[in-house]
Amino acid sequence: MHTHHKCRCHYIPPHIMTKLAKTTDESIRETARISAVQAKASRVSRTRKTERGITTLGATGGEGKRLVYDSQNTTEMRKELVREDGGIVTGDAVADRVFDFAGTVRDFYRRLERNSIDGNGMDIIMNIHYGQNYMNAFWDGDEMTFGEGDGQIFSDFTDSLDVVAHELTHGVTQHTANLDYYSQSGALNEHFSDVFGSAIQQAANGQDAGQADWLIGNELMGPTLYGESLRSMMAPGSAYQNDLLGVDPQPAHMRDYYDGPADNRGVHINSGIPNRAFYLVATDIGTDKAVQIWYQGLRMLWPTADFNDAVDVLANAARTLTLHGKVSEGSTQTVRLAFKDVGLPV
Repeated sequence: MHTHHKCRCHYIPPHIMTKLAKTTDESIRETARISAVQAKASRVSRTRKTERGITTLGATGGEGKRLVYDSQNTTEMRKELVREDGGIVTGDAVADRVFDFAGTVRDFYRRLERNSIDGNGMDIIMNIHYGQNYMNAFWDGDEMTFGEGDGQIFSDFTDSLDVVAHELTHGVTQHTANLDYYSQSGALNEHFSDVFGSAIQQAANGQDAGQADWLIGNELMGPTLYGESLRSMMAPGSAYQNDLLGVDPQPAHMRDYYDGPADNRGVHINSGIPNRAFYLVATDIGTDKAVQIWYQGLRMLWPTADFNDAVDVLANAARTLTLHGKVSEGSTQTVRLAFKDVGLPV
């Protein structure tokens, strides 16, 4: 019998948090330890939320109303509502920024004819100022929560549109393919969040595939890690190399596939392989066209889908969109060639 691994998806991968917890720098080690404690506290908060009967994202059937709550540096979610659609600007830069970013993401999905996260106008709930120096952001199945970072290693997690888009896309995936957060299906789950995070950022910046840097999380890097990023879609394995984090473990090809137990069997690590394939497709036919193929594909996948399944589904999505004149002739072959380039299918 298959056990479903629900996506409780953190932006900073566990292998990076583990590295920070083992560093020789005592203050960094302590900050990483406190972040781990606060991550556990969020699970307790989620249990309490369940007991209070608020396990859904609020109203559906609407227009994707945005609700921003201030955790006030506690580990409590939905503590104080500070901004919502139709409400006034708060003057809290973090609240107003995350509110605007969520609107950018919502509008992007509207252009793909999707009404909010679930496709049915679900409320978009976001918690800010979570914990103290909390070095992460996460989607817990119902809502998004953002830490402020420690200001040295990571800055505030609302600083980046990519983070907001990435985490909201975990919600979109949950309400479409519902990809199991384990092994290859989990790596696909992370991959789709990276794809849409990057695509939404490119659209907002008015960039095309050739102008984009294809880096994930670079806006979050504080003074200690300045110049590094979490992942590179263009060149997986090249995002960082330093004493604090070690070397980026992402493979760019199936021959280097990570098959160990860490990171839910490599959900953040192995996402580099399909990420590289998407980058190749986007640079050939354009990010906007590639996104249409990937969005169609996401809606055709299923919880236990693996990399080979994704290749078949995405090639079929490209063929369907070509038939309807949405993408250019040859896009199906472009998708197949890109995956062949990263060693897929196996």
